Amino acid sequence: MDVMDLRGLNPAPVTVFTQDGGVDHEANAKLAKWLVSVEGVKSLVCLGHAGEGTFLTTEEQTALIETLVEAVGDQVPIIAGITGEGTEVAAKEAKRAADAGAVGALVYPSHGWLRFGYQAGAPQERYRAIHEESGLQSILFQYPDVTKATYNLDTQLEIASQPGVVATKNGVRNMKRWDTEIPVLRREHPDLQILTCHDEYLLHTMFDVDGALVGYGGLAPEPLVDFIQAGKRGDYAAARAIHDRLLPLTKVVYHRGSHMEGTVALKLGLVERGIIPTATVRSPLIDLPDEARIAIREALQAAELA
Repeated sequence: MDVMDLRGLNPAPVTVFTQDGGVDHEANAKLAKWLVSVEGVKSLVCLGHAGEGTFLTTEEQTALIETLVEAVGDQVPIIAGITGEGTEVAAKEAKRAADAGAVGALVYPSHGWLRFGYQAGAPQERYRAIHEESGLQSILFQYPDVTKATYNLDTQLEIASQPGVVATKNGVRNMKRWDTEIPVLRREHPDLQILTCHDEYLLHTMFDVDGALVGYGGLAPEPLVDFIQAGKRGDYAAARAIHDRLLPLTKVVYHRGSHMEGTVALKLGLVERGIIPTATVRSPLIDLPDEARIAIREALQAAELA
């Protein structure tokens, strides 16, 4: 199998629900088809934070992957977020995703590590087991520096050297570490695709990457494709202009009390754009007030997206 080419925009779309809370497969297929119609979109990444992946049952997760695979055909690979807590649980989750047609795995850290940290060697074993069980191509997910699930440089390098690991989604959110660790990853693993996931401040990271894997790409794919291309050209002025045009939208989606509120805001924005029919979310997410809907509409207009 060819290695996934993720050098561009890799949206992590929301999961659309019906008004009564069920997975709306027709609406999810429509969203997927719209996203892949944008030139420069290289994959779709489902079942992550933006997609409320851990709020879906096992059966719903599998059915959603099947829907997206059918919707996009062979245009782009479908990548599944793998979030299971234990290594064996995660490996079986990845096997189900592969059987449903996924090509890639965005491998989340075991969530207990967020609070308690991880033992040396445990992350490497997680990636090994997932690849051996499923055959999926893996994306190394670097969590924010403020969590205990962030991987030190040696751990990142060791994971990147393992079979099946083709990219890293780096959201360290510590620019000192970004500026020192990304060059080492580049030097030691020149084929590893570097993807930013800093939705709320992309400008700094856009000049060091092959692409972006962001929930933001599910709402504003067109300017983000241009943003990535400007970064690859080293055209700061063009990148800054896109950043500034998007900033009002960035603020109303991501500069909130909780980053998870961004998922609710993404759905409201997609309703305003006429892409999805409802902004229904699942608990523990909570609907945003009407003022947020109005602010998102105005920000979309400012960004020339509505």
